[in-house]
Amino acid sequence: MWLDLYLGMAVFLSVECKPLNKGTHNKLLVISFDGFRWDYDQDVDTPHMDKLVEDGVKAKYITPPAITMTSPSHFTTITGRWIEDHGVVHNMMFNSTTHQKVGHKATLKRSEWWDNGALPLWITAQNQVRNCGQCVNRALVEETGQQDDNETEWRQNIDTVLSWFTEEDFDFVTLYYGEPDNVGHAKGPDHPDRKTIIKQIDRTIGYLREAIQRDGLTDNLNVIITSDHGMTTVKKIPLVDEIILSKYLNFFNLVYFELLDYGGFGMITPKKGKEQHVYDALMKAPNLTVYKKEDMPENFHLSKNDRMQPIIVIADLGFNLNSVGRLIVYVNKGDHGFHMDEMDMKTIFRAFGPDFKKSYLSEPFDSVHIYPLMCKLLQIDPAPNNGSLSVTEGMLVQNDTSRELLLENTVVHNKPRRPDVSEKLESAHLEPTIIHTMLKVA
Repeated sequence: MWLDLYLGMAVFLSVECKPLNKGTHNKLLVISFDGFRWDYDQDVDTPHMDKLVEDGVKAKYITPPAITMTSPSHFTTITGRWIEDHGVVHNMMFNSTTHQKVGHKATLKRSEWWDNGALPLWITAQNQVRNCGQCVNRALVEETGQQDDNETEWRQNIDTVLSWFTEEDFDFVTLYYGEPDNVGHAKGPDHPDRKTIIKQIDRTIGYLREAIQRDGLTDNLNVIITSDHGMTTVKKIPLVDEIILSKYLNFFNLVYFELLDYGGFGMITPKKGKEQHVYDALMKAPNLTVYKKEDMPENFHLSKNDRMQPIIVIADLGFNLNSVGRLIVYVNKGDHGFHMDEMDMKTIFRAFGPDFKKSYLSEPFDSVHIYPLMCKLLQIDPAPNNGSLSVTEGMLVQNDTSRELLLENTVVHNKPRRPDVSEKLESAHLEPTIIHTMLKVA
């Protein structure tokens, strides 16, 4: 299986792939900075990211799929499929029949969780080569417990992947960094350390651009920088009451299986004949939205997958679910997994290179549309997907008929203040990793 080579976020994976009879095309590097909220660069001096606004494409923000967790979101980006189609419905592998639950890191190595027929981009690319012997998979596996914020190693990883382009003629490489997600969880999105790591990311982007020029790749390497989800501050006692579901629901009598105590998203399988009882009981819980699987909004793109359990619960922004009042020490100061339409769950999209326009501001879009864009850049025929190239093709230089939004009078160092929640929602009405799923380089 292709996932025998996949070690999820503990692996850096790259692929060389040469498309059939597609003419000249440029190379593609896709970078995911995990948990980079859409506005993280607005309260920090980020000269290199600001320069990208002038030299490339910026989306106002992108919207992740409905389950705003790392694995479901990144798999949507790299396959172009909604969660109900690719089947990675959670960070944890589970089986509601056997009551099996597998932790996140272990799940990354379980091919049966990922191999559901939705093809990651590199597999599609490999399938379109002249000679399969020319396809190369390489893995650099990080040691358990290794820090994610070593700036020297970040730069070494950039040097490594660029050498694969220049020395081994790779066409497509994906690169993942675990920040700013780690800092966001540990300290919260408003902590000064989050600003510090954003500055480090900005310096890394600056180094990347210098290295691209140094290695002579400026004219034939496109770069996409994106993420999987945003981050929000966790609401805790005594400021708020926890959502303890056992106050409203008798788990022993009514629940057969639950996937809870994992942030603000959960699923429940009621005992036979008890679905309505469970639903009615949970509807009484505050700060919680409850769905029957068949009644989920269509734009969630979740209900058609068999892995989705009969009852789905989503906490209000910042609230975490405690199932039965267990002694759970929830140390995270920040979290994600909340409703995809919350502005704090939105994330970034930046791009530059020979095929991208300059000073182009894109309207917000769903991350599912990144996949057909990547296929276009690599000039390969996409596998079946839910994205649309029409959403993103306006940012490409060859699309001369598209409306181009020039960012005139761009202020590089005088950042606007970070909008409050009401301003974010208002701006949303006026108006998106990858990719890292696949790779990990510390």
